[in-house]
Amino acid sequence: MRATLPEFVLIPAGSITLRDARTQTERAVQLRRFSLARTPVTWAQYAAVLGRRVPPGEDPCAAAHSMSWREAVQWCNTASVSRRLTPAYHIDWPTVRWQVDADGFRLPTEAEWEFACRAGTQGPTYGPLDQIAWTALDSTTRAQPVGTKEPNAFTLHDMLGNVWEWCWDYADTARYADYRSLRGGGWADRPWSVRASVRRASMPDTLLDDVGFRLAQGAVGPPGGAAAQGWSHDADVRRAAMSPRRAGWTPLPLHQH
Repeated sequence: MRATLPEFVLIPAGSITLRDARTQTERAVQLRRFSLARTPVTWAQYAAVLGRRVPPGEDPCAAAHSMSWREAVQWCNTASVSRRLTPAYHIDWPTVRWQVDADGFRLPTEAEWEFACRAGTQGPTYGPLDQIAWTALDSTTRAQPVGTKEPNAFTLHDMLGNVWEWCWDYADTARYADYRSLRGGGWADRPWSVRASVRRASMPDTLLDDVGFRLAQGAVGPPGGAAAQGWSHDADVRRAAMSPRRAGWTPLPLHQH
């Protein structure tokens, strides 16, 4: 019997301007349509794909958490194989390559994530936080069952709050080496940190109890391509070569990312 996976929503093609408040820069990204899971991966879904039991004390319906970025991409490949899809990632630790033409499950890029989160809105959130997100305002002490707060206009739940979500992108290869990006805010975060534009990052092996992930799916580039949906391998490499000149200094990001 196949493990149950989240329901997917088709996200339309569109464009988004990504802003970096720290460096006071912005870049425009054109996106192809893609699919995104309606909710973060739950404990029941995470465990079922791996053939395991839900960890003791965890709610099977709650957002899965405390898995690293590396574990998340490996889980995506395992889930893809279980559905006879082409895995999105070629993994040769510590190297992970995204096959942008694959139809398997994957992590969204930051551009995909923010476009889907905003769902056509322009403000910091897509609704009142107490109605759409699990945050410090709720005084909870752990990740919550998914889909219990109101969705955005794309019918996606928990895009803000509950757990931070791993994205595919490096955070900033010039300054933070292999740190990967996180989006969305978590159950313990104050409102100022739970906004569509807020970025966080962590090492790919980090395990945190307010970090989980959401599945994306869809071929968004040609075979052998090394750029898609706001991400570019060449831009990562070029930026990694730009060593900071002094503490606290980071080069301006490339606009073609």
